[in-house]
Amino acid sequence: MVADPAQACTSRQISTRPAAAVTLRFAALDLAWFEARPLFGRRIVVTRAREQASELVERLHDLGAETVELPVIEIGEPADGGAALAAAVRRVADFAWVAFTSTNAVERFFAALGDAGGDARRLGSVRVAAIGPGTAAALGRHGVRPDLVPDQYVAESVVEAFPDGPGRVLLPRAAVARDALPDGLATKGWAVEVVEAYRTVVGRPSPEALGAAATADAVTFTSSSTVTNYLAVAAGQAPPPVVACIGPITADTARGAGLEVSVVAREHTIAGLVDALVGVLGA
Repeated sequence: MVADPAQACTSRQISTRPAAAVTLRFAALDLAWFEARPLFGRRIVVTRAREQASELVERLHDLGAETVELPVIEIGEPADGGAALAAAVRRVADFAWVAFTSTNAVERFFAALGDAGGDARRLGSVRVAAIGPGTAAALGRHGVRPDLVPDQYVAESVVEAFPDGPGRVLLPRAAVARDALPDGLATKGWAVEVVEAYRTVVGRPSPEALGAAATADAVTFTSSSTVTNYLAVAAGQAPPPVVACIGPITADTARGAGLEVSVVAREHTIAGLVDALVGVLGA
């Protein structure tokens, strides 16, 4: 028997209402979760080099923030084209330790090692120090587990954790860097060979990125070079109201340049920096 068309229509309308209600209810729940993220609606400037910004950007996005990528530093070749680093790598077995203070130094060192026809096995009995977990993770990607990672991720803590010399230490690092590590190791009896592995130069962010940064809630600094280069590229532009630094050395640079630092990460890592931002900006 064919049902009355009007009744069939009414039946269909009634049967769709519960599904619609359920859909709307789930949509409301999804929207509530989306908006409840602690950095939802916040705009945060990331000043790291473009190839290194992804971890910080992803963490901020996961917490609801909008990010402005403003790469104020670029990683360039050392002044000698890498000749000194290549020479040091060829005689790496002459050193008791190799100390790394950045992921950039790790990558440049192992690129030179590969160019010399070797890999991590060339390190042999040479011990390896990393300034922090990010640098240690970079070493791990090359099959090396560091022998030393200090509790606090600054050069002074590396010196404190280092054993006494004598012996030789290879320190591949940026062209411009603090001398706290080589000077501190020298006082403990080590002969430190500092090798320029890379150099940082001022980035050239787009006018659009600079304009977006001017309306941001916060700016993040992960090194002293990000501070000085940000001030160079954003000359005359007021910084965002919240200035967040990854550690005390970066914060000192920012304060010395006239910035008012709002928060310093307790743990001097990307995760620690994000936690600090949640603490000062989170709902």
